Amino acid sequence: MKPAAGRLLDPQRLAVFASVVQAGSISRAAVQLGVDKSVISRQLARLEADLGAKLIQRTTRRMAVTEIGALLLNEARRIDQALTNIEHLAEQYRGHVRGKLRVSCSFASRRLMVPLVIAFSARYPEVDVSLQMDDRLVDLIAEQVDVAIRASHLPDSTLIARLIARKLADSPRVLVASPDYIGRHGGPASPAELASHACLVYAVGNRARDDWRFVGPDGEQVIHVPSRIQMNDGGSLVDAACAGVGIMLIDRLLVEEELAQGRLIALLPQFTLPLGPPIYAVYPARDGLAPKTAAFVAFLQEQPWTQA
Repeated sequence: MKPAAGRLLDPQRLAVFASVVQAGSISRAAVQLGVDKSVISRQLARLEADLGAKLIQRTTRRMAVTEIGALLLNEARRIDQALTNIEHLAEQYRGHVRGKLRVSCSFASRRLMVPLVIAFSARYPEVDVSLQMDDRLVDLIAEQVDVAIRASHLPDSTLIARLIARKLADSPRVLVASPDYIGRHGGPASPAELASHACLVYAVGNRARDDWRFVGPDGEQVIHVPSRIQMNDGGSLVDAACAGVGIMLIDRLLVEEELAQGRLIALLPQFTLPLGPPIYAVYPARDGLAPKTAAFVAFLQEQPWTQA
């Protein structure tokens, strides 16, 4: 049997049919399902119209399942049970933080994200985290990424191209070098002296960020620094700076540990450096945000470095 042309059978109507037979009447089925009797009657009538067959013969005093109704009843009962199972699974999913969480971040941000992912996994052991590092602009929708960590100037809590951005932290910058480098070459007394030092510069292709801005008592200075080494990975630049290769300008969030341990030393603290792009958690805008995603974003927002 096929439904009328252009129509698809509604499994909910088949479930209603099974409930009516189980209850013994439309009235009792309506009470059990918590809906008005007219809703049950309407759903049953539409199912019969879709099938082009009468499933139940009704009189004022009794109800009888037709021959075709009896043939369909077992399948309708299975559909009713399947829908109940689906509802239970959805309730469990909504109420528990579990599943696979896909997170994207830049190579530089891994210095922040790896410890946070480890801590999040310890708090939510039923979540499996896949942390993917990539400096390109990942398409969250197409690549099924749950949360991306991005350094960019975005409107907070605003829908942008089907995405939601939540600000996590500002990005103050700092000029640093290792004690070994300073011991061998001395530290610059002014931004202008950087011209005679080896500098470590972030670069992508032929685009190098080698114009460093400083604000002091005499206003803003832009220093074009000589780049001893260029890399497209901030984390590797930090490693080079710790090894004593040169002086680096970088987001402070990426070197907090090295500064605290004395492996790097802040230079020219009397000068103000422009803020880097803020750090955001970006995720697809969907109705009914998955608990795993909501939990991860909330976890990031509660961290001590999130001084947004």
